[in-house]
Amino acid sequence: MPDRPKFPTSLEIARQARLRPIADVASALGIESDELELYGRYKAKISLAVLDRPRNRPEGKLIAVTAITPTPLGEGKSVTAIGLGQALAKLGRSVANTCRQPSLGPTLGIKGGAAGGGYAQIVPMEDFNLHLTGDFHAVTAAHNLCAAMLEASVLHGNRLGLDPQNITWRRALDMNDRGLRAIVTGLGGRQNGAPRETGFDITAASETMAILALATSLHDLRRRLGRAVVAFTTDGRAVTAEDLGAAGAMTVLLKDALQPNLMQTLEGSPVLVHTGPFGNVAHGNNSVVADRVALKLADYVVTEAGFGADLGFEKLVDITCRQSGLRLAGAVVVCTLRALKMHGGVGKISPGKPLPPELLDENLPALEKGLAVLAAALGIVERMGVKAVVAINRFESDSDRELEIVLKRAPELGAAAAAVSDAFARGGEGGRGLAEAAIKAFDGTGEMRLLYPDELPVKEKIEVLATQIYGAAGVSYSDEAERKIKLYSDLGFARLPICMAKTHLSLSHDPQWKGVPQGYEFPIRDVRLAAGAGFLYPIAGEMQTMPGLGSDPAAAHLDIDEHGQIIGLF
Repeated sequence: MPDRPKFPTSLEIARQARLRPIADVASALGIESDELELYGRYKAKISLAVLDRPRNRPEGKLIAVTAITPTPLGEGKSVTAIGLGQALAKLGRSVANTCRQPSLGPTLGIKGGAAGGGYAQIVPMEDFNLHLTGDFHAVTAAHNLCAAMLEASVLHGNRLGLDPQNITWRRALDMNDRGLRAIVTGLGGRQNGAPRETGFDITAASETMAILALATSLHDLRRRLGRAVVAFTTDGRAVTAEDLGAAGAMTVLLKDALQPNLMQTLEGSPVLVHTGPFGNVAHGNNSVVADRVALKLADYVVTEAGFGADLGFEKLVDITCRQSGLRLAGAVVVCTLRALKMHGGVGKISPGKPLPPELLDENLPALEKGLAVLAAALGIVERMGVKAVVAINRFESDSDRELEIVLKRAPELGAAAAAVSDAFARGGEGGRGLAEAAIKAFDGTGEMRLLYPDELPVKEKIEVLATQIYGAAGVSYSDEAERKIKLYSDLGFARLPICMAKTHLSLSHDPQWKGVPQGYEFPIRDVRLAAGAGFLYPIAGEMQTMPGLGSDPAAAHLDIDEHGQIIGLF
């Protein structure tokens, strides 16, 4: 029997694509030429003037793509989201995808890029994954300008009375670098500032990135940057970026970055790419302005929430929608057979290593046990008042019998419908069944609701998340967390929503706990304030806000060939 032809790599597929000029993509979406700033032939920025147009059509339906608790390889949310957008376009619907821009941290680390894959991806793939229009660099520069101005203020007379040991604004870098998690600055004499402990967060997890993602206008961006708390005085008063005199210059550096970027899928449908907050640390969703522009122009907007339903989806509702007024028409919950079986107790998935055979072989008991994770994700979506459709992201090795079991069980677990998505191998055509199910299920207006009210005390908000979303029996707090909660409550920040920083590899705080952990104690080791973004973020367990590189990072395989083309990007 002849060997089956080798499936091309995602990079090979992307390079073989015939791209539409981005001006044509914009025109088809309804963007006028004077609302577009070209960055070459295949990417552009969209002016926020689009939002000022008179409303002459109903606003589109916003569909969030989320997932079960993923394996370290992910569940294919990006592939599914892009495939769904392509499929809706094939069905003749007016559609736009919105998504986050990838951080160089995971792109050059273990995860790789986030353009999707196979025949469901965003192109040009290299541009999408590497720099794009420079927004991440603008965020890094604006964030670190504030840090530099804090150091200068202390050195040059300390007019604000800053306590050098209570400067809370850390630095940012868009790179995985564990050596910068905890550092000492100001060494080498008085001219270099006062020695103090501080650290770096990855740019995607910085408050400046969250502010950019949640801002609704240039004025709102300026206001949010101004109210960011960056330090405390020796007598305990909060100092803002406005007090420091940094907010204006930060806004100037971010002025162009506030405009969403326009790209396209392999099949030429529009994608608005904007901001990149991590879902396991920050709020994990693309920008409010990108969603608003897309909803003004398209009948369906497909957005992707970071990681599982316990993280990006919950934060989309409780932070992004709470602040912006956006409302979801429905959610797609992505799962894979291999992930369900892993959560059912078989196999161990390690990035860079072949999948263990027990995850590829048919195993109905493990699959049935792992369906508890799908039930948990559907329960979270239902708790937020949103209808859900399950998408099974298909792999070539998947058992037809196992696929049928999940399709049958999903409605019993609370899904409005379920469909197999074969978008990786077949593009929009492979997502047609999912698109048809979504159109039917999300026909109504929906009754999206918040998990908790603003006025609930900070600890009670945390405990609602821990017990109702993560399955914990209760919450424990370190002395530092207790102190911070009291401080922020006394300063008037208790009404802010919670943005939990926790592992994405488990519903709990412990990445080793698979399935649906129950009855444990959820530990909060620290709580940080993001007053400009408008949330408090507790840090659970050993979660880090600056990742580190592994022993064999993707960067080690990235290069340029003799023709000047990038190789090794995935």
